[in-house]
Amino acid sequence: MANEKVTSLEVAALAGVSQSAVSRVFTPGSSVSVKTAEKVRAAAAQLGYRPNVLARSLKSGKSRIIGLVVAYLENYFYPEMVERLSIELQKVGYHVLIFLAPQTSVNVDQVIREIMDYQVDGIVMASVSISSELAARCAATGIPVVLFNRAHEDKNLSSVTSDNYGGGKALADYLCALGHKRIAYIAGFAGASTQIDREAGFRAGLAEAGQELFSRADGNFDYRTAQAAARELFATSRRPDAVFVGNDHMAFAVMDVLRFELGLRVPEDVSVVGFDDVPPAAWPAYNLTTYRQRVDHMVAETVTMLTTWIKADTPKVTRVVLNGELVIRGSTRRYGAVP
Repeated sequence: MANEKVTSLEVAALAGVSQSAVSRVFTPGSSVSVKTAEKVRAAAAQLGYRPNVLARSLKSGKSRIIGLVVAYLENYFYPEMVERLSIELQKVGYHVLIFLAPQTSVNVDQVIREIMDYQVDGIVMASVSISSELAARCAATGIPVVLFNRAHEDKNLSSVTSDNYGGGKALADYLCALGHKRIAYIAGFAGASTQIDREAGFRAGLAEAGQELFSRADGNFDYRTAQAAARELFATSRRPDAVFVGNDHMAFAVMDVLRFELGLRVPEDVSVVGFDDVPPAAWPAYNLTTYRQRVDHMVAETVTMLTTWIKADTPKVTRVVLNGELVIRGSTRRYGAVP
């Protein structure tokens, strides 16, 4: 029997249950007994029945789809986040529709307008931001928006971030404690809250130790730009003895330039630290000291925000800042110590 010709009423008749019981079996999160679920699924398999998700969404007014806007997919942090978010949302009956976006808010706003055409139940903005005007429009239509790994000056926007300021400060404290005196910084995208907070925390940590930045360059969260920044800072006779790179993705680029272009040793000639703790940071090739963002905790908080708002059907602005963790590996050592 062709799938499209089989109805839930026929499945109910074969299973000996009500049509509403069939609906509950195929509705994630609904309450149904194990015995009933087994009978319904056996009948559905026998008849070749598949539930019409689109028809159900039209009837309920809920698409069970979350729109995800993401950039920087070349950075390992975001593919890992996308995978975990998709898995956790599937557990509670939602699916992710992914849109790629550039950094500029004008173009991102256009992407959001396109997402809204899909009648999504919520939107997650990862590594990008949104204008206050469009955020208000989403709220007015009952669509929750959560910023992931970004904060916004608009207090009406919900967000989930790590303690970027605290992480930057922890890295400064650590490098100063190792005895480094010429400490440089390679920054990320200037408009990102993560970049702003990490640098502010790092400078505060240096100031507490009686130091200032020795030198600085922009990496823009981009691999090639970070390579150029490393060449700029280190191709001199008086070079930094340590560098904090704004995220791990850029730190890998910096380490590659230091070792394979400039002939410098990490950590014997220069200590390098990053931010995120993406999987390659633990690989022997990099063995990077970094500040870990707890992606699993960030994803859990994001899912809770979305589902709570959707069920309540009323906006509840929440801002969560999660603690991270300094992870010490082999890319740093005490300044002046014998290798």
